[in-house]
Amino acid sequence: MIVSKKALPRRTFLRGLGTAMALPLLDAMVPAMSSQAASAAAPERLRRLGFVYMPMGCDLSRWTPPGSTTLDTLSPTLEPLAPVRDHVSAISNLELRNAYPGTHATSNASFLSAARAKRTESTDYELATTVDQVAARQIGQQTRLPSLELSMDLLATVGQCDNGYACVYQNSLSWSSPTTPLPAEAHPRIVFERLFGEGGSAEDRRAALKKRASLLDSVTGEITRLRSTLGPEDRARVDRYLDSVREVERRIQKAEIDSKDDTLPDLDRPDGVPASYAEHARLMFDLQALALQGDVTRVITFQLARETSNRTYPEIGVPDPHHPLTHHGNDPEKIAKVAKINQFHVSLFAEFLARLAATPEGDGSLLDHSLYLYGSGMGNPNVHDHANLPILVAGGAAGKMGGNRHIRYAEPTPLANLHLTLLDKVGVRLDSFADSRGMVDELSEPLSI
Repeated sequence: MIVSKKALPRRTFLRGLGTAMALPLLDAMVPAMSSQAASAAAPERLRRLGFVYMPMGCDLSRWTPPGSTTLDTLSPTLEPLAPVRDHVSAISNLELRNAYPGTHATSNASFLSAARAKRTESTDYELATTVDQVAARQIGQQTRLPSLELSMDLLATVGQCDNGYACVYQNSLSWSSPTTPLPAEAHPRIVFERLFGEGGSAEDRRAALKKRASLLDSVTGEITRLRSTLGPEDRARVDRYLDSVREVERRIQKAEIDSKDDTLPDLDRPDGVPASYAEHARLMFDLQALALQGDVTRVITFQLARETSNRTYPEIGVPDPHHPLTHHGNDPEKIAKVAKINQFHVSLFAEFLARLAATPEGDGSLLDHSLYLYGSGMGNPNVHDHANLPILVAGGAAGKMGGNRHIRYAEPTPLANLHLTLLDKVGVRLDSFADSRGMVDELSEPLSI
C-alpha cells in the first residue's frame, strides 16, 4: 500500500492473504483543495442506487399512508419507519402495465425493467435491461463491482415455474441485457468474500479462507501502517469500519458452525446461513452497508424472498406459508397474517436505513448519499394485479431529494416514471425508460403543507 502525504487514493485497499479490503471515505482522501470545493465535489461522487424487492404484494388497506401529503401519520405496515420517516417517501397509484397478464413471474421480471417478459418455458427467454444495470453502466464503472445482486432464497429451480413462464423470471431481478439475467447470491459468506476477498477463482478463495481464521487477521500489518498516517478522526472512522467488518464476519462464522447441527434445514435456504430469517436478512443488509461504505459498489439489488415463496415466519407468529396466505379469498385472518409479514419486511428495511443514517460520510451520512427503492411488482396478491403498487423511496441522493412525504397520484402512473427519476437523481440522464411518460417531479419539489 502506498500512502500519499497529499491525499490518500479513494481506491486504497488493505491487502493480505486472499484479502483486498476497500476503505470508507476518509478526510485523507479529499484532494488538496478548498473545503468549499471539496464539499461540492464529494456528493457528486457518492451517489448510490439500491433496490429491495418485496414479493407478492401486500394488504394495501394496512400499507397506504392516511396522510395526503406527509408521513406524519404512518399506516400500520409502515409504522417501523417512524425513526427514519424524514428520509422516506411513499408513492401511491403506480402501476406496471407490462406485467399483465397478472403472474408472479411477471411481477418480479417487470419490477426493474417495466417491460413485458416473453412467455416461454425454455431458454429463449427475453425481457429488457433493468434500471439497476442502466445505472451500473455509468455510476458502477469506477468501483470494483459494477453492481451487486443479492437474494434471500436458494434459487435452484429451473424450467417452467409460473403459467408458462421460465423460472428465470422469478429468480433474477437484474438483467444486464434483454437475454442476460444476472444470478443473485443468498449466501453471506460468498458475498463477504466477494466484497473483501482478493478475487481469483472459487478454488483460490477457498484455499485462502482455509489459511486464515479471519479476514482482518491477514491485514493487521497494513492496518497498523495505515493508522500511523491518519489523523484522529480518520483513525476512528477506520476503527469503526473494521469493527463492523469483524462483527459481520463473526456472525457469518457462527451461522456456519450452527448450521452443522441443523437437522431440519430449510430447502429454500443455502447451507451455512442463519436459521433465523431476520438474522439472515440483517446480515445481507449489513453487507450492503459495508459495500456502500467502502465504495466497493454503488448499485445493489436485493430480493427479500422469491415470488411464490412458501417460507414461513414463526419468529413473528406466522407459521403459515407466505404464498398460500396471499390467496386469502378475503379471509380477514389470512389478510392479517399477510400484513404481519409485510410489516416484518418493512421493519428490516427500516433498521437498514437507520444504520445508513447513523454512518457519517463526507458532509452528511451514508443515507444522505444513497437512494433506495423498496416495493413490489404486485399490488393486491389475491387477484394478481399490478396496480397501486406498494412503493417507498428512501435516501437523500446527495442533496437531490427530501423525505417525509406521501405522493398520491389521482390516475394510475407508470412505475417507469419513478425509475427514470431515480436514474436522473444519481446522474444518469435518459429521455425515457420503458413505458415512462415523464418523471416524478414531486420528489424534487419543496414540500408544502
